Amino acid sequence: MARRSSPEINAGSMADIAFLLLIFFLVTTTMETDRGISRKLPPMQDEDVVPPVIKQKNIFTVIVSRDNQLLVEDQLMELKDLRQAAVDFLDNGGGVGEDACDFCQGAKDPQSSDNPEKAIISLVNDRKTEYRTYISVQNELVAAYNVLRNREAQRLFNMEFTQMEKNYNDVNWRGNKEQLKERIEQIKTMYPQKLSEAEPKN
Repeated sequence: MARRSSPEINAGSMADIAFLLLIFFLVTTTMETDRGISRKLPPMQDEDVVPPVIKQKNIFTVIVSRDNQLLVEDQLMELKDLRQAAVDFLDNGGGVGEDACDFCQGAKDPQSSDNPEKAIISLVNDRKTEYRTYISVQNELVAAYNVLRNREAQRLFNMEFTQMEKNYNDVNWRGNKEQLKERIEQIKTMYPQKLSEAEPKN
């Protein structure tokens, strides 16, 4: 009696099915991209270079406690008031002589910042600060810079700074990108974003 041969599995069609499943997976799957806070870090300094002396009046201190409370310049403050307080500090223009600021519209308080070039915002967080609070504080501080940059861009170029950046990053924008880049840099020079973040405290 003849033996029956067992049927063979067509491996070629299995490879085709696996390939089709792989393509289906690649087409239908969305990749999550990490988002974060965009920051340009300062260049590394040589150990021989002596750091410049910064007057205390040119430092705007923001401390976020473990209870998510804000202590701004040694005073308790609500988050909703932080932006305006930062604007007032950055735009104070209290300097005289070579430190004078001719475009600042602030109170010219001699006890506050000399000019935007020297004004530094120092942010200190507790390790137990909630992430939501941390992001909200960052947003308010960056918004303070944008308020002032928008004002000056509107005055000089009849366009808000945020719109200028949006146009520059838009690949379909048809304007003069070289000129726009120069204008953006000019506004950034007037109000440089100097946000110093210290190591979180325990």
